[in-house]
Amino acid sequence: MEFTLTYDGPLAANGRPSQKHDIRLALHPQLKELWEHKPLVQFYEFGIPNISTVGGYNFASIVHPRLNFRAKLDILMLRPEPPGQIVISKGDIDNRLKTLFDALTRPIFIQDIPPAWTPSAGEDPLHCLLEDDGLITSVTVNTDRLLAAQSPTHVKLVIRVQVQNLSTFGGMVAFS
Repeated sequence: MEFTLTYDGPLAANGRPSQKHDIRLALHPQLKELWEHKPLVQFYEFGIPNISTVGGYNFASIVHPRLNFRAKLDILMLRPEPPGQIVISKGDIDNRLKTLFDALTRPIFIQDIPPAWTPSAGEDPLHCLLEDDGLITSVTVNTDRLLAAQSPTHVKLVIRVQVQNLSTFGGMVAFS
C-alpha cells in the first residue's frame, strides 16, 4: 500500500512533546481517512484495528508489528534554506527528522502527551502512522528552498509512504 501525507507547519530540531503532538494532530485527519478505504477498512470489519492505549488515550497505528508491517519513507522537505546541507546547517535537519519520526509514531509514554490535551470529537482513537519508529526500514530525504516561509522552523513536507508486509520467509512483500 502506498500513500502520501502532507504537513505544512513548524518542525523544530529537538522538538518538545507538545510540538510532536501538534504534528500528530495535523496528520490525524489524513491517517483517519486511510482507515476508511481498502485495504485498511477490512481490519475494522474484522474488529482488529491496531489500538494502543497510553495514559487512558487510544491511538491507532497503521504500521504495526502485530501485522508484520514496515514502512519506507520518501520525504520532500521544503524549508527556508538552500537545498542540501542535510546534516550541517543552522536548520539541523537530522534533529528535525528525529522530531518528525517521533511525531509519526504514537506516544510511548504519558510524558509524550501534552498534559492539557483532551481528544476532540473524532480523535478517539488518534490515528498515527507508526506504532514504533523502529518499523521504518528506509528513508530518503530531498530538500529544497521554501519561499515565503512563515518562520525559520516552518516546513512543507510531502511524505510518500510505502507500507510493506514482512513475509514469513524473511523478505519484503508489498502489501496491497
